[in-house]
Amino acid sequence: MKTLFLAWQDPKSRVWLPIGRLTFDGKKYQFVYTYGAVKAQVQHRFQLLYSFPDLNNVYTSVELFPLFSNRLMRASRPDYKNYIEWLNIPEGEDDPVTILSRSGGRKVTDNFEVFPCPQPDDAGLYHIHFFAHGLRHLPTCATERISQLQTGELLHLANEFQNPYDPRALLLCTEDHYIVGYCPRYIVDDVFKLKNKNSELLKVEVERVNPVPTPLQLRLLCNITAEWHEDFRPFSSSEYQPLVADIPANCANS
Repeated sequence: MKTLFLAWQDPKSRVWLPIGRLTFDGKKYQFVYTYGAVKAQVQHRFQLLYSFPDLNNVYTSVELFPLFSNRLMRASRPDYKNYIEWLNIPEGEDDPVTILSRSGGRKVTDNFEVFPCPQPDDAGLYHIHFFAHGLRHLPTCATERISQLQTGELLHLANEFQNPYDPRALLLCTEDHYIVGYCPRYIVDDVFKLKNKNSELLKVEVERVNPVPTPLQLRLLCNITAEWHEDFRPFSSSEYQPLVADIPANCANS
């Protein structure tokens, strides 16, 4: 079972909230709203999605819902092969869920983002890929330093506790103290949990640096590995839990 979450950003406060969960069992897709959608409605005036008008319904389809399929590049486009290389997806593994997991499915026309629920890797470790966020806010010297990064180079996490929008923001820093982006908000809580449990086994590595003129949101691909301790559950807060009572809540065991 593959699991993705759909997050929405309030355009005024810039707060991100997970509002839905998409799963694929190899045959059909299923979408349900999470408790984050209720919080978004109450606190940020979030309007339910046109494709999913009922907060308590379970939506199923043998084809990927348009809300998600419209975030995929058509395979017929001449630059599709380059796009898959930017995402560093192995040949033959470019299925829709994998592409959305890696790309984030972001569009300039709305305030949504897609991200995966991590699963233990073959070694039983926490492992997730992500593109560094916030590059458009960095100075030129930082973007120049990004172009010099090497595959496998270690990055360090630093808590930007004075960030006026998010005091839990995590900076991605090089050994020579350049800030090269931000850790995505959706994994920050889990990263803090993993770091507090065993900081020595948590590693952030450069996986791929895509050259100019690759869009900034796809410039720096990283991955995080950490110990998946016995009592750890990714995205365990209430905002990620499905509203429908008989739908399994824990994405790691989906």
